[in-house]
Amino acid sequence: MSAPRKKRSRLVRNLRNKFRLVVMNDQTLEEKFSLRLTPMNILVFGGTAVLTLITVTLYLIAFTPLREYIPGYTDVRVRRNLVQMAIRADSLEQQMAARESYLSGLLNVLEGKADSLPGQRPATVAVTDSSRRLPKSVEDSILRLEMEAADRFELTEQESRPFAAGIGTTAFFSPLKGTVTTRFDTRQKHYGIDIVAGSNEVIKSVLDGTVILSNFTSETGYVIGIQHANNICSFYKHNSALLKTTGERVRAGDVVAIIGNSGEQSSGPHLHFELWYNGSPVNPAEFISF
Repeated sequence: MSAPRKKRSRLVRNLRNKFRLVVMNDQTLEEKFSLRLTPMNILVFGGTAVLTLITVTLYLIAFTPLREYIPGYTDVRVRRNLVQMAIRADSLEQQMAARESYLSGLLNVLEGKADSLPGQRPATVAVTDSSRRLPKSVEDSILRLEMEAADRFELTEQESRPFAAGIGTTAFFSPLKGTVTTRFDTRQKHYGIDIVAGSNEVIKSVLDGTVILSNFTSETGYVIGIQHANNICSFYKHNSALLKTTGERVRAGDVVAIIGNSGEQSSGPHLHFELWYNGSPVNPAEFISF
């Protein structure tokens, strides 16, 4: 028999050798417990115990909350929540930037530095330069007269105003009862109307809304601006006192200010009232009775 085979047979015999594990009383040498073992049994028992321990550990890591305490191992739900929070934070940051840009544009409009709000088309200004008008021909004048005569007794509804779908159907509350002294004129960059009334008269909100501006400027004095629904904004300038602060909710008819004569552009106690729709000024007299 070769040497390697002898070593293998000796190893097998050693693994099958039987040993007895005895627990005895050291005082009386009384046998308390005995167990017959072989090296092979010890290896099998040890391997089974190690596999069982590994299986239990993997189960605890994969299916119990204990995995969150292991460094470098995070819960999938935590990662999902972190991603969602990052997306929401980015959206809020964009909304805040848009609001800051909008409020900055409102301040520029109030101070006369811009004709329209940011991101909106300015109001169309009528061309009055006589040099740009084309001369009317006799045929054109006759045609106009015929068309006007034909439509004079027409019972069909005339073409709706451009604001009929939005601001034209809105019922406004009059901000102040008084006399209109200066009318709306975009050519003179006068984007509102001036209303004269008695001293200490109260000024009221024309619609439900939120106060977006309530401060003092050197040119327009005490100014309050309110954002309404359907992209409508109203501004009340040259007041003597403001009764609402930025962020407050108001309802139509609520008192928001007291008539005054504040600001460098004011020449007497009056209210300068502006009405804006979709970022462009509109004539308040077309929608409100003062």
